[in-house]
Amino acid sequence: MLKHLSIKDFAVVRQTELEFGPGMTVVSGETGAGKSLMVDALTLLAGARADSGMVRHGSERAELAAEFQLSGASPALEWLRSNELDEDSSHCQLRRVIRADGGSRAWINGRPATISQLSELAGFLVEVHGQHDQQALMARSSQLNLLDAYARNGEQRRLVRQAAQHWQALLDEAQALSARGDVGDRIDWLQHQLDELDGEDLDLQSIEQLTVSHRRQAHASALASACERAQGMIGSNDDASALDLLRQARHELARVAEHEPRLAEVDALLDSAAIALDEAMRQIDRIGEDLIDDPDSFAEIEARLGRLHGLARKHRVPMEELAGQQARLREEVEQLRGADDRLQVLAGEISKAEQAWLAAADQLTHSRQQAGQSLSEATTALINELGMGGSIFCVQLEPTGPARPDPQGAERVEFLVAANAGQPPRPLRKVASGGELSRISLAIEVATIGLDSVQTMVFDEVDSGISGAVADIVGNRLRALGEHCQVLCVTHLPQVAAKGHTHYRVSKAPVEGMTQSAVERLDSKAREEEIARMLGGVEISSEARAAARKLIAV
Repeated sequence: MLKHLSIKDFAVVRQTELEFGPGMTVVSGETGAGKSLMVDALTLLAGARADSGMVRHGSERAELAAEFQLSGASPALEWLRSNELDEDSSHCQLRRVIRADGGSRAWINGRPATISQLSELAGFLVEVHGQHDQQALMARSSQLNLLDAYARNGEQRRLVRQAAQHWQALLDEAQALSARGDVGDRIDWLQHQLDELDGEDLDLQSIEQLTVSHRRQAHASALASACERAQGMIGSNDDASALDLLRQARHELARVAEHEPRLAEVDALLDSAAIALDEAMRQIDRIGEDLIDDPDSFAEIEARLGRLHGLARKHRVPMEELAGQQARLREEVEQLRGADDRLQVLAGEISKAEQAWLAAADQLTHSRQQAGQSLSEATTALINELGMGGSIFCVQLEPTGPARPDPQGAERVEFLVAANAGQPPRPLRKVASGGELSRISLAIEVATIGLDSVQTMVFDEVDSGISGAVADIVGNRLRALGEHCQVLCVTHLPQVAAKGHTHYRVSKAPVEGMTQSAVERLDSKAREEEIARMLGGVEISSEARAAARKLIAV
């Protein structure tokens, strides 16, 4: 349930703080005063797209925040826990900042969140019904989604979609294999490429060793000369060799070591250096022994490297990736050789996949048929109650034709309505006038309310196009709904406003040369005046006040 809404520098609202309780809360005000700004703020907090035009002129950013009270078994609380955002098990805070440059940021319980996360969570907290829903109701895709929501077909739709995707994937594979036609020439060409690659050792370690050997033999003369000179410098019989100089240094220090204890550590280091130099001499000897001048071996290495470089250029891959290319070609050859066998296997798999989709789609169809009948009866009763006597509403299911992997099932939905007694039902998009569409839309919304655990329902002037006794019925319906969940209703109808448990009025006035909207919670006296204004216009008469009191008392 929504407990608190904070709006700052949003559109024409400088700052306002609103408190909400259970039951039905109505929001009224003159045309253009900004009655729907509260709804717009909630919509943005629910993840709607923002733009810089929503920031009040002259401000750097707009700030919106809402606090919701959670029940112990709330899906919203489960979502918060799964996303590690459950700071408080009884309350949830949403916040969004929209900058004048068009950027925006969001927070959930004080932690940064993505707009996607905001939208997911808000789906468990608040449901907004606006005037645009009436136009969306005309689209057949929306009608199908609404029927499935009414029937709670989420799991059935998932199974049908999953079966359709599997079936389609098999069909696509079969089509791709069939499109290859005669693959003999392709196999022959691939096999020739493979024979060339199979004739070489393409192991990565082998290629690296070959490269090292090539460099060693290509520079054998220079390496031999360098090793010979180094050996002379390290350990020749010359007094200037490194080993001889180390021995002399140790001898000199040993004569005075008794006078300086630290020289013992120096001697140990020199000893280690001598051991290391000796090991270096042996290593140089081994390297020198490996430097065999073998022109035939070098020519063979060069030839092999040349073949590998040529294959790498031919296949357009680095030399080190030739083994991977070899594996890819071999896999394609095996696939092509098994194409006929695979097509035969696919035929059986496709048949099974089709039967699985048909079975899932049949269950979905059965559920839609039952839900369609129930929704038809409930909506027909409601639209007759809303002043469309003799009208009939029905949900028509139209098969899509021969079985095909359709992720939405085996039928489409069309909402039909007969607005007058004796007329055959026709598509809603073709026959409903503005006022009729408003009432039908409201009837469907009332019939489908309660499909989920959302505790806050927002209605943004869904009562447009109706008046009089019908408006009174609508008000009663919304108030009755408020006994089961929290209802926020933006309205221009006094009959609806009079049914609210709480009443807010939105007004607009210039402040320091800039138009601003203000939201005020009305006490009983102010509420009576507001409803009288809604009944009588600018000049409020005593008759209007009396009528207002009568409406409130009912």
